Amino acid sequence: MTEHHHEEHHPGAGFEREDLGARPIFGFLLSLVIVGILIYYVLWGMFRFLDTYNRQHERPVSPMVVPEEETRTAGRAQIQQFPEPRLEEDERTELNDFRYGEEERLNSYGWVDQNAGIVHIPITRAMELIAQQGLPTTPQAGAEPAPSSPVNLAKQAAEKSDTSAVPAAPAAKKAKRK
Repeated sequence: MTEHHHEEHHPGAGFEREDLGARPIFGFLLSLVIVGILIYYVLWGMFRFLDTYNRQHERPVSPMVVPEEETRTAGRAQIQQFPEPRLEEDERTELNDFRYGEEERLNSYGWVDQNAGIVHIPITRAMELIAQQGLPTTPQAGAEPAPSSPVNLAKQAAEKSDTSAVPAAPAAKKAKRK
């Protein structure tokens, strides 16, 4: 049998051809711009009103008061009066100076504590010495042993007092000895 599918068309029924037209979108964008401009002018007007109000009600300055120098900019001497840490004036220059100082210290000889005889050597030379001599891993013969930690002291005391591994002597053998 042949089946025929007939689509029925009802007047007024069908699919929606457009979800949203361009006119409502442009209307929304235009109203958004208008509201933004309106808010700008309202805030500008409030600022002007509050500024004039503040100037009218400002207390007069005493003629005995000497106006200070500009406080918004500070000189080098004034900056040094502030406690550490201070704000950086020029981050790149200060960081570069710090890096150059560290690089110079890593690649030069110098005293750490001259009275104690402690020096620093270039890092490349230190690596060469370690490669040649190695790091000391065990104490040298004749040197004093490292001081024990409280944990090791307690562990050693427990091991000394442990008699569970030692067989107990029979009481009869003790009696024969007497």
